Amino acid sequence: MKVSELLINAKKTHFSFELLPPLKGRSIDDIYKAIDPLIGFDPININITYHQHETVFNTLPDGSYEKKVVRKRPGNVALSAAIKFRYNRTVVPHVICGGQTKDDIEDLLIDFHFLGLDNLLLLRGDAPKGQKVFVPEKNGHANTVDLVRQVMNMNKGIYLDPNLKNPEPTCFSVGVAGYPEKHIEAPNLDVDLKFLKEKVDAGADYIVTQLFFDNLKFFEFVKKCRSIGITVPVIPGIKPLSTLNDIKLVPQIFSCDIPQAFYQELEKCKTNLDVKETGIEWAIKQSKELIAFGVPVIHYYTYGISDNVKRIAKAVF
Repeated sequence: MKVSELLINAKKTHFSFELLPPLKGRSIDDIYKAIDPLIGFDPININITYHQHETVFNTLPDGSYEKKVVRKRPGNVALSAAIKFRYNRTVVPHVICGGQTKDDIEDLLIDFHFLGLDNLLLLRGDAPKGQKVFVPEKNGHANTVDLVRQVMNMNKGIYLDPNLKNPEPTCFSVGVAGYPEKHIEAPNLDVDLKFLKEKVDAGADYIVTQLFFDNLKFFEFVKKCRSIGITVPVIPGIKPLSTLNDIKLVPQIFSCDIPQAFYQELEKCKTNLDVKETGIEWAIKQSKELIAFGVPVIHYYTYGISDNVKRIAKAVF
């Protein structure tokens, strides 16, 4: 079933979560072990992330350099299909602009459509490791809005090759990302919201936010979305902190603030276990406030570790 339809018919706040494909060399059983503890909370959908392959430069005997693409994780086509057919759940694979041409993306979308994976989360993607700015592939998309337009064209039966035989229309429902504290590259939130509205106007059915720890910023974000005519559902994204390194790295990587009240509790933590317990408590508090606000879904970023999310879901849903 399409996420857009599930959201329209929602009578309560639903649970959803996101998984990162395992590193190469690990088994799909690792993914199943992460999903199994959460499936009892009736997730409205399961998201599967996707990232650009890393690029390394090897020095050749003549002193020149050879560019090599390193694929460290499996793709999300097979993984999404495996999860869909094992659990009979709505699966939402991510599709990104980074590292792909328009033709690459069209081929990917054909595979998803063939497998009945008709829900997508569309993202530009981050710059590869070691690269400061995002650079699209030649004949690729520089912005998510153009990726949304490509998917919407396929929904109309419009493919890249105008002479393609039997161009069957697809039926994708798509979500896009929103940033309650603005995208790291945006000059301010108002400009960021302008770009978000362009994605929605191009055909996005709903918005999933970047992680945040301050609900007031989410409430204000939704208010601003509505004030500029964004009417689609806005789904908050939550990530419970779980290690001492998270305290420093998560705000840096995701450009989000840790509220002072939360930070004061984290300062008391001496071990990873202390942080994990504090992170669970804060996420439960956040989740209950978001449900009272009336959000249609709360989306949890698990990164393949689900025991803390299970405890949060048990306390909330």
